[in-house]
Amino acid sequence: MTQHFTDQLAAAVRRLASPIVVGLDPRWEQLPEVFRRGGDASLETQAWAYAMFSNGVVDVVARLVPAVKIQAAFFEELGPPGMAAMADVIGHAHERGLFVILDAKRNDVGSTAVAYARGYLGRSDSAWHADALTVSPYLGEDSLTPFVDVAVERGAGLYVLVKTSNPGSGMLQDVVADGKKLYRRVGKHVERLAVETIGECGYGTVGAVVGATFPEQLAELRAAMPHTWFLVPGYGSQGGTAADVAAAFDDHGRGAIVNNSRGIIFAYARSEYLERFGPARWQDAVEAATREMIDQLRAAVKGLGSGGSRPGHSND
Repeated sequence: MTQHFTDQLAAAVRRLASPIVVGLDPRWEQLPEVFRRGGDASLETQAWAYAMFSNGVVDVVARLVPAVKIQAAFFEELGPPGMAAMADVIGHAHERGLFVILDAKRNDVGSTAVAYARGYLGRSDSAWHADALTVSPYLGEDSLTPFVDVAVERGAGLYVLVKTSNPGSGMLQDVVADGKKLYRRVGKHVERLAVETIGECGYGTVGAVVGATFPEQLAELRAAMPHTWFLVPGYGSQGGTAADVAAAFDDHGRGAIVNNSRGIIFAYARSEYLERFGPARWQDAVEAATREMIDQLRAAVKGLGSGGSRPGHSND
């Protein structure tokens, strides 16, 4: 029997009491100096550095969080070497017991949508082995159907863009049509898909991307989408706080996973960690920032609990 992605994710969040996804967004200029020595910035060198750095982050956070989110754009920018590096990182994350959300924001219609879905979705059944994928809804209902079908078939997950965290999102997402803002219309459709793909945890295979930078809309959508698991970007470097994201969760501390990318992976450069760790101890800074976020969310989110460690790891 095919497993249900959101059921598995919900169980991992509950076990760890850590509804965090660490975003792997490697940027050459921000990598610790150890990865940029020698001044060689060829595509092959950058790709190698991205893989080694991202895998180093994975090694630190694997016992603390249930998932990582790989931003495909930073790897795609490097061409074939970058894509090979991304494949390496996906495999390493799986080896360390993490779910992999591929943030590629794909979509199209007809056979092209099917090809995207079959190429990305499914840890065992696809070429890219992603556990979940971000998708755009703006080509309409028929563009989402192939992704939903493949996700259900393969026990994978989807996160549909509903209300994104970027400041300019309102240009389209806040447009009023027939008396309702567009993000609410998209949210209603995603909620229907979630109900149609619901798991034992009460949430569907189809989830939604809803930004931490719009806390009022986040609370509004949580109330309107009770069966939709949220992927919440915008925490940390974009300004979102634990108080802002608390409304994304239900009373049992479920229903959302919060992404933090730069605030964790480049924590060594943050003022509060720079003197304490610096570039030489960048992995210690990653761990400290992850634990800080866990503590902040546990304090802000009702019902989240204190959690434990991933099997085979300690919390030391």
